[in-house]
Amino acid sequence: MNLSLRVNGAEQEALGVWEGESLLYVLRERLGFPGSKNACEQGECGSCSVYLDGELVCACLVLAAQAQGRAVITIEGLAEGDELHPIQKAFLESGAVQCGFCTPGLIVATHELLERNPSPSDAQIREALAGNLCRCTGYEKILDAVRQAARARSA
Repeated sequence: MNLSLRVNGAEQEALGVWEGESLLYVLRERLGFPGSKNACEQGECGSCSVYLDGELVCACLVLAAQAQGRAVITIEGLAEGDELHPIQKAFLESGAVQCGFCTPGLIVATHELLERNPSPSDAQIREALAGNLCRCTGYEKILDAVRQAARARSA
């Protein structure tokens, strides 16, 4: 099948997509958006989190065919050209980026959280990021990054 969708604001087409391919595979391997990571392939780690028509989803659990004609925003789509999104900056400045595998999913999940709740409590941050696993940190730097991004947003 041929797949047409809008990724990060631009129309994209993937040709010869197998019906069983995941949206994650199409984004990374066919369309050249490698930011979302392929870690567990079971929707458990959050590394592949993207927006699909404004809803946060694990791209590994979405069949590519389900994205036909829909809009996807990946980690790459949060930045403005070469300028990092403030959340991306906060993760870098807080030292919340280690191996970087979980980072794209955490940043997209943080973006979704701050869109609906610009001043979340620590408990709300933990709940919003509960679907994202990091094996490198103790999560404190990640929490620091979310707090910093929330403060920057309200400034």
